[in-house]
This record gives sequence, C-alpha cells and structure tokens, in this order.
Amino acid sequence: MELIFFKPEGWETWGLEHEPVIPEQMPILIDSDLCFEDGPVLPRPLAAANRWLRELPVNGCPEPGSWGVYARVVRDWAVFIGGHGIGLFDQRDRLKAGLSSYAVHRACGPLDVRLTATTWNQHVSILSIFYRWAVAEGYANAEPFTYRQVTVFFADQVARRPVNQAVRRVPKPHVTIKYLEDDFAELFVRGLRGLGPDGEDERFRGRELARNGALGRFSLGTGLRLQEFTYYLAVELPPLPPAPTTLPIPLPVPSGITKGRKFRTTWVPYDTLAELHRYRDLDRALAVDGSRWRPPERWGPPLLVTEADQWGGRINGRRLSWQELRPSERRRLVAPEGGSMLLAVKSDGGPFTAWPTVFSRTADRIRERFEPRFPHVFPHRSRHTFAMQTLARLVSGYYRQAAQLVKDTDAEAGLALYLAKADPLMVLRDLLGHSSVQTTEKYLRRLDMTRIFQDAYEQAGRDYGLISDAEAATEADGEFDEDEDDW
Repeated sequence: MELIFFKPEGWETWGLEHEPVIPEQMPILIDSDLCFEDGPVLPRPLAAANRWLRELPVNGCPEPGSWGVYARVVRDWAVFIGGHGIGLFDQRDRLKAGLSSYAVHRACGPLDVRLTATTWNQHVSILSIFYRWAVAEGYANAEPFTYRQVTVFFADQVARRPVNQAVRRVPKPHVTIKYLEDDFAELFVRGLRGLGPDGEDERFRGRELARNGALGRFSLGTGLRLQEFTYYLAVELPPLPPAPTTLPIPLPVPSGITKGRKFRTTWVPYDTLAELHRYRDLDRALAVDGSRWRPPERWGPPLLVTEADQWGGRINGRRLSWQELRPSERRRLVAPEGGSMLLAVKSDGGPFTAWPTVFSRTADRIRERFEPRFPHVFPHRSRHTFAMQTLARLVSGYYRQAAQLVKDTDAEAGLALYLAKADPLMVLRDLLGHSSVQTTEKYLRRLDMTRIFQDAYEQAGRDYGLISDAEAATEADGEFDEDEDDW
C-alpha cells in the first residue's frame, strides 16, 4: 500500500474537465495494484478511507501537518490486518482479533515498529475516529474497539463519557517533567548565546549566537509553538515601549501560523522584546541588507514585498495583510531591502527554520560541559515552561500586584484591569490559545500543576506568618510518627 500527497500542478493534462476537489498536500492511500475499485460500482475500503481523509479539514482537523499522521495510522493498521486476511471493514469479531494481535505487535514486536504508550494511544484515538465515521456513513458494520463509561467531574458539572479499553497506561504527570525549572531555563538561554552558567564567554564558537539567544528567550517568554515563532515576521514585532514596563506587552499571534488557524494575543516581557529589537536592528539588519537571497524553485516563485508595516504590505504589487499568510508563503517573502522577511535569518539573509537542531545541540552541550542532569530540550518544551512559569506568577499574585500599581491613565491600563479581575486559568487559557478552561486544566495537570499551587500556598503561609518552615516540617514529621506507632 502506497501513501502519496496530492499536488494539483498540471491537472489540465489529466483529461479532466475541472480541477480535482482535493486540497493540496492531502494524503491519498493507494493499493499496490494502483486500483481504487473492483469492478465498475464496487469501491474498495481504501476509497472510503480517502474520502475520510479529504473530509478531515471540516471534521475537526484543519491543520495540513496532521493529515499525514492520520493517513499513516490508517495505512499501517490496514496493512497489518490485511496481511492476516482481515478486511478494513470486516466483521467485529475478526477486527477485534486483529486489534489484539496488532496491540502485541506494536508493544513487543520488532524495534522499528514498537510504539510508546502515548503514541499507541494516539493511534487508537485516530482509528476510533475513523471507525465511528465509517459506521455513521454506512461503510462499516462495526468497529474493533470496546468502551466503558466513566464519570467526569469538573467544578459543579458532572458528565459521563466513553473510554476506549484499548488505550495503554501512561506514567503519571509528575513522573515525566516536560518543562524547565527557572534555573535550567536561564542556563539554556545562556547556552544559546554561547555563554557558560555564570554568564561568561565559554569560548564556544557557534554561529548566529545573538539570533539563537533572542529567539530562544522569545519562545520561553511567549508560549509560542515552534511554527509560530519560526515563521514570525520581523515587521510583526510590536513597538518597544519608551520605558521599561512591569507588566508584559501584548503580542499578536497571526492566525496564518497558529494551530487551527485561530488568532490570539499572548504577551512578551519587556526585556525579551528589547533583546529582539536589538537583534532585529543590528545582527539581523547586517545579514539582510543587500542580500541576494531568493527562495529555491521547489518552494515556488518569490513573493516580493514593498511598503511593509506591522500589519501588512504590498506583495507582488498587491496590498495584503500578514494575518492570513501561511508558513509556506511566509518563507517565500523577500524584503524590500533584500533577504527574508522572517524574524530569524541566516548569515546570507535567508530564512532560518532549523530550531529543533539548535535546541537539541545546545542542550547536549550544556549536559556535556556543565550540568549532567540537564534534560533534552525540544521546541515545545519552551511552551510548557512558559505555561508553568506564568501560572506560578498568576497564582502567587505577582501579576495582580503589578497590575494594581499601574495608573488608570497608563498604556497598560487595559491589561492591568484584565489581570486584576480574571481567574488565573482563564488568563492562561487565552495566552495559550486553548478553546476552554477545561483544556487548560487538563494540559496543566500533565505538567504537575499541583506543585504550583502547593508552592504558592506555602509561600503565602510564610509571608503572612501563618506557619513557619520549621513548624511545617515538625507537623509533617508528626504524620510519619503516627505510621511508626501503627507498627
């Protein structure tokens, strides 16, 4: 079974009257004999699978980067059960037998096919979505999964929902730490700048250290996803306030680069924004000034920009907003003075996008030279770190206290009022771009949210003299003394 990705170029030569109604980069599954049906009116199961894939953009999966993941999951499942003589829409007992064997194969099979518990659960979720759709559309009579009903409590709401029995248990949230503590976050930013733990030059001769440090700090201070900070344009940065501000500065995140194409506003600390402006006005300006860079032909024709401002510019002579430009279009933008329009550029003025490599190599260097406990760092860990640091400040009242110091006539008055009145989880929901507070709460629980509230509670107790550290330790020891008495 083959997996290809659709491209409409040259469709006029295919003998068709109209261009196919298939989104570009949509995955298509093809049997090894290159046929989609047996006979004139008997479509194969893969025809139904391809229809399901084509409908993903209007069924809750608008992100093109996810379509290939969905297609590969269905392909791998179909190939495995097909090798055992089981059809994609076979009888329930045969599908369940195939699922049982497939679960063992993915858990204990050869190394190149094994899946971790979290990845397996993702595959199960995708397959369950596919089979529910197939049953509803009349392609399948049954699905291979069994469900149990559980009761879910949130605030004053009680609901029952099904849980797929095929999912595997995963470690508790606090077992796998997915964020950087404050000291490790600072160590990481210094490493990106080529500095040691003490902030001194470690004689590391890496390239573009100012860029790496500024954008690394940008990702940690804003909660932007990899795609969002990679394809942020230099002209989209908000202006730097004339004086340092206590409260962070609102940062628009264009819908063209966000997950799910949803515009949101996060924020950026003053010091972080100041460093970005220094990089843009000095190091970046030297790289792009007079640059002859042009996008390679495989990306498509260049998009030449003139009359650019923070909100838009003329692209090939037509005035357009940056808001809707997608990553594939943003990397083709050529600035009026030369070079890429992206905030992060290479020494030749071209766009720089290899952030996973930069983050990984920096973490490896820190671990080898300074701190053996330093974790592997992937770009999304920056978002987790931002979430935990922001929640800690929201819960401790830091932003609320800062907001109360802002005068009504200050430019920060709107943000101050918002921070003074809003619930911490609602603030974080808006910053991260989640659809609901429930999503934010579930997300935080996977990052050990209870530690944040515990630290804030203990700090408040110390600040207001409710209980001292010594008294708390004595009380805790007393709890364990009772255990000894039971023996």
